[in-house]
Amino acid sequence: MLIKQIKTEKLDTFVYSDRANMGIAAGKAAADAICRVIEKKGSANVVFAAAPSQNEMLEALIGENIDFSRVNAFHMDEYVGLGIDDPQSFARYLSDHLFSRVRFASVNYINAKKDVDSACAHYAALLEKFPPDVVCMGIGENGHIAFNDPPVADFNDKVLIKGVELDSVCRMQQVHDGCFPNIDSVPRYAVTLTVPALMSAKSLICTVPASTKAAAVKAMLCGEYGEVCPATALRKHACAKMFLDPDSAALVM
Repeated sequence: MLIKQIKTEKLDTFVYSDRANMGIAAGKAAADAICRVIEKKGSANVVFAAAPSQNEMLEALIGENIDFSRVNAFHMDEYVGLGIDDPQSFARYLSDHLFSRVRFASVNYINAKKDVDSACAHYAALLEKFPPDVVCMGIGENGHIAFNDPPVADFNDKVLIKGVELDSVCRMQQVHDGCFPNIDSVPRYAVTLTVPALMSAKSLICTVPASTKAAAVKAMLCGEYGEVCPATALRKHACAKMFLDPDSAALVM
């Protein structure tokens, strides 16, 4: 059940009665956006985030009536040194939760296991060939989008994908999410789509549950616009929707 709707500049935020209903609504919104693109041009290019925050949305998305055979799938960030065979990689998460469960036109992984420069060059070429239509994303405890943490986020980045060093808040989030046992085991470096690459999509569907994100949501909706909270970029996007549960929305209700 929808319990609150918030308008912040161009961004529409929807607060649902619980995490399950939030995920269902976000999945339907993502499905609608994808299907509109397919109807208009015959195929869609979709970027997916990999995190426990996306579990309910992805499960709902799989149940929607989407012709996934017309969807080119991408993921938005990856740890340097990890690949699909590593259980803590984002490629493995997306394979387990989505890419192995439906038949896509193509699945395009970021391969940053060895050479970051070549990984970025290869993926940038793919993004230029298949410009993102829809981005299904979350935000971090530090307000990051993808791995654009405040120290490295640039709203005017000239590249589509880059290597970054992760800040301590971002790395600690991976521990909070249960992905790593402690901060020392979390990789320090990653490859990420940049803010302009994410914002270039026609539609953004942002799914943000849990109390650990409440402060970031408040900063995103109520704080100063800019790289100090990279998620504020969504406030200027022409078609961005954010879905919250009561825990993540606690400071903006």
